[in-house]
Amino acid sequence: MTTAQTAHPAPPPSMRLRELAFGAACAAALRAAARLGVADALGDTPLSAEDLAAAVKAEPKPLRRLLRALTCYGVFTEQPDGTFAHTEMSRLLREDDPGSLRNICLWCTEPWTWDAWPKLDEAVRSGRNVVEALYGKEFFVYLNEDAPESADVFNRAMTTSSKQSARDVAELLDLSGAKSVADIGGGQGHVVASLLEKYPDMHGTLMDLPRVVDHADARLREGGALADRVTIVPGDCREAVPVQADVYIIKNILEWDDESTARCLRNVMATGGPGARVVVIENLVDDTPSMRFSTAMDLLLLLNVGGAKHTTESMVSRLRAAGLVIDDISPVNPYLHAFDCTVPA
Repeated sequence: MTTAQTAHPAPPPSMRLRELAFGAACAAALRAAARLGVADALGDTPLSAEDLAAAVKAEPKPLRRLLRALTCYGVFTEQPDGTFAHTEMSRLLREDDPGSLRNICLWCTEPWTWDAWPKLDEAVRSGRNVVEALYGKEFFVYLNEDAPESADVFNRAMTTSSKQSARDVAELLDLSGAKSVADIGGGQGHVVASLLEKYPDMHGTLMDLPRVVDHADARLREGGALADRVTIVPGDCREAVPVQADVYIIKNILEWDDESTARCLRNVMATGGPGARVVVIENLVDDTPSMRFSTAMDLLLLLNVGGAKHTTESMVSRLRAAGLVIDDISPVNPYLHAFDCTVPA
C-alpha cells in the first residue's frame, strides 16, 4: 500500500518520543523541499518523483525519499500509482500561494538555528542568549554583517508574516471615530497600510528603526497610494516616541527584557497622553490553539536575543505595571491576541 492509503494506529509513547527526537529531520526536509522548489514544480496534476527530480534538478531516488518523509506529516501525498500530489500544507510551500509560508519555513531552519538549538540547555541554565557566545556579536548585528543571505530570509519571512496578520488586525480593530493611528515598531508598515485602506479619512504614522522604514511598503512611500496620509518616522521606540496619535499599535515587539518593554510603553503613554488608545498585539504561549508554534518561537527567542514570548498573565502584568488600563483581550487569529488598552487620566 502507498503512504496515502495506509492507516496506522497512533504510535505508543516510546515511538512518539523517538519521533520527537528526530524532529530535526522533519524541519530539514521542509527546508530542503522549500530550497529545491518542489512545491513550485508540482502543479494540480500529480507527478512522479522522476518528473519532479528533472524539474528541480535533483536525483530521483533521494527526492522520493524526501517526499516519502514529508508525506508522513501531511506535506504532499503519494497516490496509488506512486505519483505525488499537493496537500493543503504542501501548497503553502509554493512561492505564489496567497498564504505562502515558504520564507517562514526557511527562516525557522536557517544555518544559525542548527548552531544554536544544541545549546538550549546552556540558555536555560543562564537565562541568556547563546548567539553572542557563538558568533561574538549581538544577533541582528551578526545577521546583517556576517549572514546577509539569512538577513534577507528574515526580512522576507517577516514581510510575509506581517502582510498576512495585517489583514486580520485591520478586520478585528474598530477605529471608528479615531482620526490618527501610529504603528510603533511597525516594520514595513503593513498594519498601518491596511488600517488606512479600511479608514479612508484617517492619518497614519509608521515608526521603526531607520534601516527598517527605508524599506517601507510601497503604498506608504512617495508616489504610493497612501503616501499623502502617512508620516514615516525613523527611530527607536525604547528611546522616544515622538508621534502624536489617537491610537497606537504595538505588534510583536514587546519581547525584550522587562526594562526595554517598560521604556517603550512609558514612551508611548507619555506622548499619547490621557485617553490615548494603545493596542498591544502579541503571540502568547498559553491559552492559544497554536501553543506548539508559539512555545517554539519562545525558545528560539531565548537562544537568539534572550527574549521571550508572553503568557496572558505576564502580558497583563507588564501593561498594568506601565499604568495602562486594559479594556479588552481578543484573539486576532489562531496565533495572535490583542490587548486593547487606554492611557488613564
